[in-house]
Amino acid sequence: MPLFDTPFIAAPMAGGTSTTALVRAVQEGGGLGFLAAGYKSPQAMVAEIAAARSEGLRFGMNVFVPDPGQLHPGPAVLAQLEAYRAELQPDAERYSVTLPPLRLDDDDAWQEKIDALLADPVEYVSFAFGLPGTSVVKALQKAGSVVITSVTTVEEARAAAEEGPDALAVQHSSAGGHTTAFLPRGAGSATAPGTTAALLTQVRSAVELPLIAAGAITDGEALREALAAGASAVQVGTALVRTEESGARQTHKDALGDAQFRETAMTRAFTGRLARSLVNDFVRDHANAPVGYPAIHHLTAPVRASASAAGDPHRLNLWAGTGWRTARTGSATDVVKDFLGGA
Repeated sequence: MPLFDTPFIAAPMAGGTSTTALVRAVQEGGGLGFLAAGYKSPQAMVAEIAAARSEGLRFGMNVFVPDPGQLHPGPAVLAQLEAYRAELQPDAERYSVTLPPLRLDDDDAWQEKIDALLADPVEYVSFAFGLPGTSVVKALQKAGSVVITSVTTVEEARAAAEEGPDALAVQHSSAGGHTTAFLPRGAGSATAPGTTAALLTQVRSAVELPLIAAGAITDGEALREALAAGASAVQVGTALVRTEESGARQTHKDALGDAQFRETAMTRAFTGRLARSLVNDFVRDHANAPVGYPAIHHLTAPVRASASAAGDPHRLNLWAGTGWRTARTGSATDVVKDFLGGA
């Protein structure tokens, strides 16, 4: 029996982009929606689950796996983070905001969220940024959830498969937003395959698990190509960001349709973790931002919030995959229907 009754899955997009309204619209179009626990309190996650259930929606929940190494940095890394804080001072002064002190204790309430998902299971649980651990995978499965681990390479796929998840989300470096890579040679490395289909082919030859394709899935033809390459479904994010049900900031939505933005790049400037964004002034000004997630995420938050309030797209994280030009406005329901009709 297939894990999904649709080949179209809406990618979980943290920071407010994935909403209950978006899940509903995706379902009405024939797809499966995901909510995102990242950057939310456990209480907010639970409330969102309750809201989705009250509408009778099918959905999954995505959880960030914390990196212990980033939560306990050594003196050299601390010095780099403090230097970056100083580098950001002109950006803060632009909006008359104060940069916060470094925050090094944020594990995104990992255990509390896992406990909540075990106490009140959802249909699907996916993980990003690392391996949740065999005990977590097995406990969630025992509770009735389908478990999906995100990977970006064959090496990550093999490591993830050892924990026994039900499926893997295979993310190519062309995807928008954060890379889910957790091993050194992750997405964006010089040895990464050139296309999502090529990466799928590699992973399919290495593991015997259902695969979800992510990265540059821009239309029904791309969906069809991913299925032909061995995917059970595709995970689509950027194509949904501009829709009316998306919770993305309006400045972000508008930038995806603004001709002044001509390329995307992988950058650590906004969060300290590689993510694909439209190239704006902030990306150019901080091309050598250090590794430091989520410390840098918290550090830049006041600047990004002020840029959004001012309608300034040049100091805001404009997450976008390489196929961003095809993202359109209107209802997500129509976007999903077009994808499925084209496939």
